Amino acid sequence: MLKPSFEVLLKSSFRSILKNKGRTILTSLGIIIGVTSVILLVSIGNGLKGYVSEQFESLGTNLIYVTPGKLFNSDGGFNQDADHSSITFDKKDMSLLERKVKDAEYVIPYSSKYVTVKYAKEIKGTSILASTAEFAKARKKYPSAGNGRWYTPEEDDRSAKVVVLGATIAKDLFGDKKALNRQITISGKNLKVIGVMDKVGGAGLGGPDFDSYIFIPLSTGFSIIGNEDIQSIQLSVKDNNKVESTKEAIKSVMLDRYKEDDFSVFDQTELLSSINSILNTLTIALSGIAAISLVVGGIGIMNIMLVTVTERTREIGLRKAIGAYPRAILIQFLIEAVILSSIGGGVGIILGSLGTMAISNFFPAKVTAESILLAFGVSSLVGIIFGVAPARRASKLSPIEALRYE
Repeated sequence: MLKPSFEVLLKSSFRSILKNKGRTILTSLGIIIGVTSVILLVSIGNGLKGYVSEQFESLGTNLIYVTPGKLFNSDGGFNQDADHSSITFDKKDMSLLERKVKDAEYVIPYSSKYVTVKYAKEIKGTSILASTAEFAKARKKYPSAGNGRWYTPEEDDRSAKVVVLGATIAKDLFGDKKALNRQITISGKNLKVIGVMDKVGGAGLGGPDFDSYIFIPLSTGFSIIGNEDIQSIQLSVKDNNKVESTKEAIKSVMLDRYKEDDFSVFDQTELLSSINSILNTLTIALSGIAAISLVVGGIGIMNIMLVTVTERTREIGLRKAIGAYPRAILIQFLIEAVILSSIGGGVGIILGSLGTMAISNFFPAKVTAESILLAFGVSSLVGIIFGVAPARRASKLSPIEALRYE
């Protein structure tokens, strides 16, 4: 009996595959599409998580948020049934937090409203963000040299009609012209531009785009919004090690006025964890859908290998007649199936990586070694799984019947 080495079987498998290059490419197409899709989707998911983390880190790790409604459920995810309009905060809440939360460096209120802003013939829709002068201090963001200044506490106290523009809205309204000291109109009120922010980007996935915001003193914002409701409060903690104790102090103050389910107190870490949990679930779900292409590709490989077994029946019969082991026949056909799927996996990895590079110019996307190894491993596994049936069929052929086959 002939017992060829693995090297001989490998060479024989490559020769068989290279005999029909067109069929090889078409057979691997399903795997190529599947692997490309998986890498692209995983890369987008990884890119989004990285982008969100960077945005949160840029805001600092010492920020604590107080919002109406129960934002998180008991599992740490977002509460879909939260009633965010059940209560609104007011100046008394601000005052209590400033007095009683000793480790808070700044207590920053937020109120916002979507408005129409006008300059000359330009009319744009955007949001105003009304807050105190400490907003810029807490976030350590100010207009750069030559781009004006932030408003002062005195201007906030006297409801000064001044604004600071985000980079995007400034460009939309004024184009290449200087925005400083010009007048814009919001809800019939004329306001003076005293500063223009540099481009800073958003505040994380689903967060505000500060480049499109118009920043305005809190008291001035109340007159435009039409009420003195505070929609959320942010506290900046002096010492990062005291974030947890500060959160407990905030909860104690708020529970004197509201029920536990009326508000949420959370920090950057909790918010980032919940967002990453959503992104992970989404990435897995989309990758699972894309992986269906791998199954379809595997079925294609099985069908072609079954056809190949039929075409090579006489060859198999001849090899068995001169003493080839059934196991050697099985291994060769398995090798051919794995090679086909590996070719598809390799091409898919290249296309997926190139696609990710193209997408990264417009959208956060990042290829990782783990995603490449996973995609290639799965594609090879598909070749083994769907190559078993044709390989077994080939190994079990009777040499006499095979030699008679026409």
